[in-house]
Amino acid sequence: MTTLPTTMDEILKLAEQTGAALAPLAADVDAGRSNGHETYRILRDAGLLGLLVPREAGGAGLGFADYSRVLAVLGAHNGAAALGFNMHNVAIGALSESAGTALPPAAEKFRAWLFDEVVSGRKMFASATSELGTGAKLRGIRTSYRLSEDREHFVITGEKSFVSLAGVADYYVVVARAEGSEGTGEVSHFVVSAQDEGISFGEVHGLSAMYGTSTAAMKLDGVKVPRARLFLGVEGMSLFKLVREPHWMAAGYTGAYLGIAEAIYQFSADYVAASPKRAESAVLQRDLGRMSARLRAARALVHAAGAQVDAERGSLEANAMVHAAKYLVGEVGPALAQDALRVCGSAAVSRSQPLERYIREASFSSVMPAKPDECLEYLGKAALGVNLYDAQAFDW
Repeated sequence: MTTLPTTMDEILKLAEQTGAALAPLAADVDAGRSNGHETYRILRDAGLLGLLVPREAGGAGLGFADYSRVLAVLGAHNGAAALGFNMHNVAIGALSESAGTALPPAAEKFRAWLFDEVVSGRKMFASATSELGTGAKLRGIRTSYRLSEDREHFVITGEKSFVSLAGVADYYVVVARAEGSEGTGEVSHFVVSAQDEGISFGEVHGLSAMYGTSTAAMKLDGVKVPRARLFLGVEGMSLFKLVREPHWMAAGYTGAYLGIAEAIYQFSADYVAASPKRAESAVLQRDLGRMSARLRAARALVHAAGAQVDAERGSLEANAMVHAAKYLVGEVGPALAQDALRVCGSAAVSRSQPLERYIREASFSSVMPAKPDECLEYLGKAALGVNLYDAQAFDW
C-alpha cells in the first residue's frame, strides 16, 4: 500500500510527478485511440485516491483548498484525467469532511468501511447523479428505490445519463428517491458496487473533449443494495446537505479547469519565449500580460474560496465564494483560449500540439455544475439577502 507524503510540498511534488506520467497519455485518449483506463491505474498506484481521507484513517487529510491545488497540478498535465479523478473525490468529499464528528453507530460503521476501501483496497468511487432533462439537479431525480421484501436491501431502478468513470470505478454513489416521493425533494445516496447484479453501461459518449473521463449512461435494473450501503445510514437528507454545503457539487471541478487554464497560459508564454523576435514584440508582451492578469485573478479566487470553505464550511460567504470561483474559472479558461489563438496562431489549431486540446477542454467548464447562469443567480440572491439555506430558494 502506497503511503502518502505528510507535507503539502511533498504532496504537490507527487502530484507533479503523477501528472507528468499522465501527460503523454492525453492525446491518444482524447482522440479515442485509448479508453483512458491506464490513467486511472496510474492515479491508483500513486496512492492519490486517499487524498481526502483523514490521516487517522490512512489518508492525507487534505481540505478543500489544498485538494484544489493538487487538482490544478494534475489538470495542467491531463485535463480529462483530473476531471475523472475529481469524480472520485466528489463522491467521498463530504464524508471525509465529517472526520472527527461523532456519528450514530451505523454511520460510523459506514464511514470506516468506505475509508478502508479507499485506503487499503485502493478502490475508486464515482458519482452517478445526472439524468436526462434534469442534469445533476437533485430535485428532479427520477431514479427510485424501495425496500426489499426481506427488508435487508434497497432495490434501485432508473437510468443515469452522464456517469464519469463508467467501467473504471469500483463503486458508484447513486442518487435516488423513495418510490412515491416525487416532488418532495427528499433524495438519498447509495453506494452501488460495479459487481452488483443489474448494473449496465452504454457506450462511452463521443465527446469533443474530455473523452478520457470514460463517461457513459448507466442503467440500474432492480439493483439490490445492502442496507449497510445507504450513505451514512440516513434516508432523504441528501438535498438538504447540498443546500447547506454545496462546494463539492458546485466547485469540485474548479481546480481541474484552473489547471487547464494554467496549461494554456504556459504553452503561450513558452511559445513566445522560444523566438527572440516574438519575445521582443510589445503587442505579444501585452497579450501575455493580459493572460497573466486573468489567470492570476482566477487562481487567487480559487485559492481564497477553498480557504473560506476550510475556515467556515457551509457559511453563506463560503458558499458564495465557491460559486464565484466556478463562474470566474469558466470565463477565464475560454478567454485565455482566445488569447492563445491570437498569440500562437497556427500552433493553437494544430492537432500535433497540446494547445489545441487545452482550448477544446477549457470550454467544458460551462456545462459542469454549477453552470454559469446558476452561479450568477446564486451570487445575486446572496447579494439580495435571500435565505439560501431554504431548499426552495434555488433550483437545486
